[in-house]
Amino acid sequence: MTQEQKAIRTTYISLSGNIGLAIVKWVTGYLGNSHALIADAVESTTDIFTSLLVLFGLKYSSKPADKNHPYGHGKAEPLITFLMVGFLITSAVVIAYESIQHISMPRESPKSYTLIVIGAIIIIKELFYRMVSKKSHETNSSALKAEAWHHRGDAITSLTVFAGIAITLIFGKGYEFADDWAALIASVVILYNSYLIFRPALGEIMDEHLYDELVAEIRVVSKKVDGVVDTEKCYVRKTGIKFHVDLHIAVNSNITVKEGHEISHHVKDRLKLELPQLADVLIHIEPDVE
Repeated sequence: MTQEQKAIRTTYISLSGNIGLAIVKWVTGYLGNSHALIADAVESTTDIFTSLLVLFGLKYSSKPADKNHPYGHGKAEPLITFLMVGFLITSAVVIAYESIQHISMPRESPKSYTLIVIGAIIIIKELFYRMVSKKSHETNSSALKAEAWHHRGDAITSLTVFAGIAITLIFGKGYEFADDWAALIASVVILYNSYLIFRPALGEIMDEHLYDELVAEIRVVSKKVDGVVDTEKCYVRKTGIKFHVDLHIAVNSNITVKEGHEISHHVKDRLKLELPQLADVLIHIEPDVE
């Protein structure tokens, strides 16, 4: 199974989980009289749309290079991530507004069984975070990484909901507002997670240097090739789940152009063999100066 297929399969699993949990939250929040749980359900509903965006982004970004896109379509992935952040910020603002509107309004306390449901949701969401996060590292997918943080953020917001409902039930009448304060805190957590998702995606779209470990691996592998004296400049840019590399290697200054050309091909083949996450490698030959 390719990295693209792994990422797409993981997104399908994530999407199914988001749909199921959103339904549970809506029903439990409405029947259990918990505004915080309903706010959490709103955030989970946006997760469904963001999972669909991730799925679209992964499928589009995995399209091969063509005449108009010689570096492939991988940049679609961080662009999709920006849209996901927009959904998150919108949901956070809506939740905060609704919470502030309801804080001073008298109403019934949440039902006790909502605690059991939200406790189960927290555990499930954390398990989803660990699964998707692992796959994001395996596939180098920024969109999957954002999806993983969606699950972790949802687990955290659900935890605040749990605390708010627990306070309301323990202290009784007069503390119903704790449920609304929990929803308000959840909106702040969502905004913070939005920043955590946005920052690496921005770095990717701007070709920011973020790949020191990969550069080190590229240098080690390149020096294994006969004829390579040393490596010099090495630039890495990420496009989707793959990387494009510009590498300068130093070779003996007395060899022919043909021999230098052959060495560059050997380096490229060796790198793509040992580092399958590389989409392409552009080699520049430099004469070794002793």
